[in-house]
Amino acid sequence: MNRTTRMLAASVAAVLSVGVGIVSPADAKAGDVEVSGSCTGRSTSKFKVKSRDGGLEYEFEVDQNRNGQRWNVSIKDQGVTVYSGSPVTVAPSGSFSVERRTANRAGVDTFVAKATNPATGERCTARASF
Repeated sequence: MNRTTRMLAASVAAVLSVGVGIVSPADAKAGDVEVSGSCTGRSTSKFKVKSRDGGLEYEFEVDQNRNGQRWNVSIKDQGVTVYSGSPVTVAPSGSFSVERRTANRAGVDTFVAKATNPATGERCTARASF
């Protein structure tokens, strides 16, 4: 490999390592899972799971940028409903967040979070495995 090729390879490696650092959440710990969900409208959603005290802690967030909107939410872990409720988006960001703990079931915990805004019909879904 000539000098120019080596320099180009080193530059590409440096850029890639910086890019990976930017993509990784600064507050995520090794083993934590954070995924982006999908929404049928302009809202955004994300789901986080982490191991805590022998169980699992999860958080589902929907950001609509509009305060006072009620959403119907269901979160399942391996098909078992672990949360069902109707949170409302609040200031300052027009979002809601559901944070709970659940048992760490045998095998892979596969979470499916679904939120529906009955006023607009918009739906958000996020899936995460831990």
